[in-house]
Amino acid sequence: MIKRSISAIALALGLAVATLPALASEGEGLASAGTNVSDRASLQRGAKLFFNYCVGCHSLKYVRYSRLASDLGLSEEEVMTNFNFTGAKFGEPVISHMPAEDAKAWFGKDPPDLSLEARAKGVDFIYNYLNSFYLDPSRPVGWNNTVFPNASMPNPLWELQGLQTAVHGEAAPGQEAAVEKLEISTPGRMTPEEFHSATRDLTTFLEYTAEPAALERQSVGVWVILFLAGLTFLLYLLKHEYWKDVHESH
Repeated sequence: MIKRSISAIALALGLAVATLPALASEGEGLASAGTNVSDRASLQRGAKLFFNYCVGCHSLKYVRYSRLASDLGLSEEEVMTNFNFTGAKFGEPVISHMPAEDAKAWFGKDPPDLSLEARAKGVDFIYNYLNSFYLDPSRPVGWNNTVFPNASMPNPLWELQGLQTAVHGEAAPGQEAAVEKLEISTPGRMTPEEFHSATRDLTTFLEYTAEPAALERQSVGVWVILFLAGLTFLLYLLKHEYWKDVHESH
């Protein structure tokens, strides 16, 4: 029985190790987002960016205004005044106010709900995507993206970042020239450093919306570890006291 258990554990560890290269390759070539969902100030800044630049098209149908207030340390008045532009009630989910017919006319399809985007694509993808828009007159919306080529979405943060253009390398025969780097041709309201910080905050907020319970789980986890450490120490003292008489009798 013990041998079977050891074999099963070894097999599970082997499978986990075998999947590591595949998991690592998903984020290959992407800069680290460096998010921290425990940073409440970053979450608040990210929420402000989302509701000022993203909610016009994208919903968060699995997140309620009341939950945002609780998790981000904001009052009901602050949330309903600064985040609610649709007249929704405090206990209702965050739904975009863009009519479906307008979305299809402008983008060809409904913009996706972003509640679970961080779990679907990963925070590194979102962070790099937000930083990789560039002007492309050949595209219907006038924009393109090096992380997600031919995306139908324009740059929602262009006022902050500025206008970014692509520098192409030499094209191979019969192929399009690849984008070597992106350059700011017209500065925005933020410096590049400030903009990277802003997109990190926005990515952090989307990471939170993908799993709001993570905040509570992390805070509870600390107390669980402290409890287990204290219990282990008490059990050690109990074991030492119990076996003391046995050792002395020998």
